[in-house]
Amino acid sequence: MPVDTELVAIENPDGLNVILGQTHFIKTAEDLHEALVGAVPGIHFGLAFCEASGPCLVRVEGNAEDLKALAAKNALAIGAGHFFIVFLRDAYPINVLRAVREVPETVTIFAATANPVDVIVAKTPRGRGVLGVVDGERAKGIEGKKERDERRAFLRKIGYKLD
Repeated sequence: MPVDTELVAIENPDGLNVILGQTHFIKTAEDLHEALVGAVPGIHFGLAFCEASGPCLVRVEGNAEDLKALAAKNALAIGAGHFFIVFLRDAYPINVLRAVREVPETVTIFAATANPVDVIVAKTPRGRGVLGVVDGERAKGIEGKKERDERRAFLRKIGYKLD
């Protein structure tokens, strides 16, 4: 069976945080919605899920129309069975990833980032599947003491570590 690959860039004009993953059941869209609103009060998001059988539609949920439209557009461009994408506003992946992972249908999280992302899609006569993602840029070197101190200071400044 022949396999072709395609590189699909995630369209994210505002540099929003995005979560890309794979699940296994049609109720994913509603379950992810419930997990997200339960994880962060006041969160705004849009999510889309590619159905892998039956009508094979992109199922869309969320509470921000612009983010729902962006998620739907990107999900359709990927078009891989059981793929999902979530765009976040007023929350960060670190705030919701545990809840997303705990959704029983969640199989894999490919990325959670605000970096530019390319999705590597395999195409066969049967359909499409995500092989992986390219998240951001190539590593340019190894941190030294100065960069380590800056990283540690930044985490404390934004409240993610104690002094």
